[in-house]
Amino acid sequence: MPEYRIDGLAIHGIPDLYEQFDREFMREEDWRLGESLDALDDVLYRLDAETRAGDPAIVAWCDHARARETLGVAATERWLEGKIARPGTFDADRFRADLAALRAGTGKTYFEIVLEVFGDHPLIDLRLT
Repeated sequence: MPEYRIDGLAIHGIPDLYEQFDREFMREEDWRLGESLDALDDVLYRLDAETRAGDPAIVAWCDHARARETLGVAATERWLEGKIARPGTFDADRFRADLAALRAGTGKTYFEIVLEVFGDHPLIDLRLT
């Protein structure tokens, strides 16, 4: 069964998270994810397909508490503000609503959004340690 390891201590921001994903999930690819939740979702679908005949892929996210903190409210605000600053490229109204919810304490952090992406892939066993 495939195993992957994400090092939460090496994550100091969103770019570092994707460096971890690239290192683990893109080993044999000639392209990189970039900072894209959609691309992450696509790669996780590929992992799903690779594991359908066997046991689920295991993704061990070590020191996830550090990543949860690093990818918390402040990082998420910066990410959302960056999306809002590029109207026409992104749905600025949606991201404004997400930012308002985050600031009100009801929105999701980037870390929580990433966990949701993993949650859509039942053949991937995400282990937060």
